Amino acid sequence: MFMNIKTLKWDPELLSAFSIPSHILPSLASSAEVYGGITSGPLKGVPITGCLGDQQAALVGQKCFTPGSAKNTYGTGAFLLFNTGMEPVITQGLLTTVAYQLGPSTPAVYALEGSIAVAGAAVKWVCDNLGIVKHVDEIGALAGHVKHTGGVYFVTAFAGLFAPYWRDDARGTIVGITNYTTKHHIARATLEAGCFQTRAILDAMFKESGVRLHQLKVDGGVSNSDVAMQIQADILGIDVVRPGMRETTALGAAIAAGFAVGLWNSFDDLHDVNVEGLTTFKSRVSDKQRETRYAQWEKAVERSYGWADVVESDSIDDD
Repeated sequence: MFMNIKTLKWDPELLSAFSIPSHILPSLASSAEVYGGITSGPLKGVPITGCLGDQQAALVGQKCFTPGSAKNTYGTGAFLLFNTGMEPVITQGLLTTVAYQLGPSTPAVYALEGSIAVAGAAVKWVCDNLGIVKHVDEIGALAGHVKHTGGVYFVTAFAGLFAPYWRDDARGTIVGITNYTTKHHIARATLEAGCFQTRAILDAMFKESGVRLHQLKVDGGVSNSDVAMQIQADILGIDVVRPGMRETTALGAAIAAGFAVGLWNSFDDLHDVNVEGLTTFKSRVSDKQRETRYAQWEKAVERSYGWADVVESDSIDDD
C-alpha cells in the first residue's frame, strides 16, 4: 500500500505521513526475475523466480496480455481484472493496480480490478441455509430446469455491495417472488446475481477506460457450471471463454517464473499453452431481453439499499 504504482517505488510522501523509514522496507522487484534460491533439502539449488498476487496471476494465466482483455475468477467472491495497458487508469469506483511486470527491464502493465463480495458463497448459503440443494454442485442442474427466473432477482448483499456500488448499507434481498416461484427460480436467480454484478463492473470499466470488452475469460469454482457461464454470456452479450485447465492462478505464477529464466521470451511462445478443451459460451438472448433484465436487476439493487441500520437496530432473539 506504500508503493507508488506509477514510479514502482516506495512513495516518499506516504512513508513520511506514516513515519516509516524506507530502509526497513524490502526492495521492490518485478514479477519475473531471480529473487534467490532454495538452499537446502531436495529442491536445493532451484531458483525462486516468479511473484504475483493471486488475481494478477490468474490474469497472466489466462493470457490477458492485450489492453481490453479481462478475466473473472468466480470463487467465494468474484474478482474481475481488466488489462488497461502501460498507463494506469485512475477511477472512483474501481481499484487501479499493477497487473504484472515480466522482467525488470520491461514496462509494467496495469489493470482495473472490481470485486464482488459474494459469488460462490451465495450458492453455499442456498445449500446450507435454504436447503434446496444438498450439495453446491447441484445448483446448476436445478437452475437449468427453468429458462428464466420468473421475475425473481436475488441481490446477494450479505455484508454490503462491493464494486461498483460500494454500499455498506445494502443487505441481501430477494424480490419478485410470486405463487409461481419455485426453488428452480431461486437457484437460477442465485447464479444470475454474480453475473449481473459482473456486468455492472464491466460497464464501469468501459466507462472509465473507453475500451469495450469482446470476450471474458473465466475460471474458479462457479465457472465449472455450464448453466452459470451461459447465464453470464447472456447477461453480457459477449463470448465467455473457459479453459480446459482452470488452475490459471498457478499457471500464471509458472509463466512469470518461466519468463525469468528464459523458458519463454515473448507472449508468442505461449500461443499453445492451455488451449485444449476451451469452451466458448455465446449469448442466446436478444439485446432487448438483455437490457430489460438488467434494468430490473438495477431496480432490485436499489431495493437492497439502506437495510443495514434497520437490521442492526432490531434486537430480535431467534431463541
